[in-house]
Amino acid sequence: MSFVSMIVVMSKLPNALYRAEQVRELDRLAIEEHGILGEQLMQRAGQAAFSLLQHHWPSARSIAVICGGGNNGGDGYVIAKLAKDAGLQVSIYAVIDPQRLKGDAASMHERCQLDNMAVHTAEQIQSLTGYDVIVDALLGTGLSGPVRDDFVCAIEHINQSRRPVLAVDIPSGLSADTGAVMGQAVKATATITFIGLKQGLFTAMGPSHCGQLHFDNLRVPPQAFLPVIPEAARLTMNSLSNRLGPRAPDAHKGHFGHVLIIGGNIGYQGAARLAAEAAARVGAGLVSVATRAMHANTLCSDRPEIMVHGVESVTDLNTLLQQASVIAIGPGLAQDDWAQHMLGAVLQSDKPVIVDADALNLLALEPARRDNWILTPHPGEAARMLQCQSVEIQQDRFAAVHKLQQQFGGVVVLKGAGTLIWAGDEPVGVCDYANPAMASGGMGDVLTGVIAGLRAQQLGEARHNLLAARLGVCVHAAAAAWCADEEGARGMLALDLMPYLRDAVNPD
Repeated sequence: MSFVSMIVVMSKLPNALYRAEQVRELDRLAIEEHGILGEQLMQRAGQAAFSLLQHHWPSARSIAVICGGGNNGGDGYVIAKLAKDAGLQVSIYAVIDPQRLKGDAASMHERCQLDNMAVHTAEQIQSLTGYDVIVDALLGTGLSGPVRDDFVCAIEHINQSRRPVLAVDIPSGLSADTGAVMGQAVKATATITFIGLKQGLFTAMGPSHCGQLHFDNLRVPPQAFLPVIPEAARLTMNSLSNRLGPRAPDAHKGHFGHVLIIGGNIGYQGAARLAAEAAARVGAGLVSVATRAMHANTLCSDRPEIMVHGVESVTDLNTLLQQASVIAIGPGLAQDDWAQHMLGAVLQSDKPVIVDADALNLLALEPARRDNWILTPHPGEAARMLQCQSVEIQQDRFAAVHKLQQQFGGVVVLKGAGTLIWAGDEPVGVCDYANPAMASGGMGDVLTGVIAGLRAQQLGEARHNLLAARLGVCVHAAAAAWCADEEGARGMLALDLMPYLRDAVNPD
């Protein structure tokens, strides 16, 4: 599936994202407050999963269903029974002794027994390569620690099979809350999740383990969702692009702001060049660059619309700061005396500021807090700002973006697969347009320019920084998806995004 097609599929999902505990509460409300039997929910989940299996793999004739305990295992037994009734060859492997099952899961296992369906132990798995599809019904959203050895063995068999895998509710071994792998996790071809979308499916390792994600609310009534406030929300171009309406016939460049990019230290001029053109391509009225004097004549010689100023002192910079409506500092900034002086001057300004790259590394050395800025760290920069290791950031990206915002203020954009955006009050925004084609130098510089260019256009009447950050991340990701589809994912360069950025901010 292409990157753009994946975005189209994802756009059909709900926007609300929940923690595992919240989804369990939704499940409880459905049963206790709205009269839906737990057995009914399990039957609906199994039916939804089996229908998806038939849709994805219509020629499948044999499946292996790998069951754990609890509701996830119960879903697996439902799927197995439905598959047999449909004429498929079905093998069931149980990691948890079925005699230990309780409640609805035990009832679903008994139905399989009554139909003379054999249940094999997980130890009897020798190879899963002979099946057309494997169903992962091992572990659900209740996982809170490292995967146990017996489950690890089953997960390894699934992953080593190289067969299509359908994960039920969540790929086993993936944290529903953080998207971290809890020691070992299934890499699914497709995942179907139920009742509420789990936030961990959309960030960290979630996207790479879920495959194509599908959702079924199991016909839980909307009233059941009212008491449970989601802590995160998906961000989509569809929900944000309406802010990019047509321009008035009498518009002029003064209506769309003046972006000042500060960076391009010795040896790093390309980063400032990328950020500057990105700001222009998304519609900023004017774009200037403050850079080292030795680069002033060449930095944007192929893009004459961008004004370039050689700046060697704070005195040189002050006039440019006064003229700008939005400042972006960091692309190619480095961390020498010049960089420190530039950042110091910017921090004295009251203009909106986008802070990226080495400006964040300098901020980590001398922390400051302000409301009127947008910080755009990748995990390594975030780790330096929080004085920890990047692996700790990735283990719980939601906790990291909360800590960053609480310590530094403003709007925080934690980049990566499933970029997170938080301003301290509304639910954390999640951009789920994961795209490995973006793993190349300069992509972050382009994002800085995109956010600055959008912020300069004063989108909306309030909360300009948050809206610019959210829309900028989505525009950037959507442009990269279109570019990768048309030109190929491997070898995509940051500069290749420019025409696609222009397309993204000119929706039909």
